[in-house]
Amino acid sequence: MECSDTNTNSTTSSTPLSHSPSSSSSPSPSPPRTPPIVISPCAACKILRRRCAEKCVLAPYFPPTEPTKFTIAHRVFGASNIIKFLQDLPESQRADAVSSMVYEAGARIRDPVYGCAGAICQLQKQVNELQAQLAKAQAELVNMQCQQANLVALICMEMSQSPQATVQQSLESNFITSTPNSYQNNPCFLNEDNNPCLLWDHPVWT
Repeated sequence: MECSDTNTNSTTSSTPLSHSPSSSSSPSPSPPRTPPIVISPCAACKILRRRCAEKCVLAPYFPPTEPTKFTIAHRVFGASNIIKFLQDLPESQRADAVSSMVYEAGARIRDPVYGCAGAICQLQKQVNELQAQLAKAQAELVNMQCQQANLVALICMEMSQSPQATVQQSLESNFITSTPNSYQNNPCFLNEDNNPCLLWDHPVWT
């Protein structure tokens, strides 16, 4: 009986240790990455006319709904090279590698001489042309801003000089209007017959 009591005590004392907060606070492992859905048989095995194995390397990246994808890549690289490329890469990089191979193969089919390099050169040429147009537009903008600044300065100069011009014009107009009256009121500018300010009436010499 004593042994049974000790066993029960040991079991009851050990049960709360398994549910300690330290064990519950430990971080849970991240869920594994879900692999791509594989539809068998894949487009590669259909085109190659072979049996699609359960662990086919090409099946996740060449589904049967996209047969042209493998046809383009197979035409340039070949099936053996594609399989070798994929086996040398980790699974996280295989999808990007397949996309790159398909794009490069399509560019090589469109341009057998230059391939992707021709497309890159064409895009670089467009970038250079657009940069030249942008620089030209920026130069024209700076020129227009300078013209606008000069026009504003000229307008301000004319506005600052316009009060002086109006004052000068008013003075000239007042002088012109007052001058005939002064001449008429001046007795020295009367008629010769009635002018008492003449210094002589007859010539001095005979």
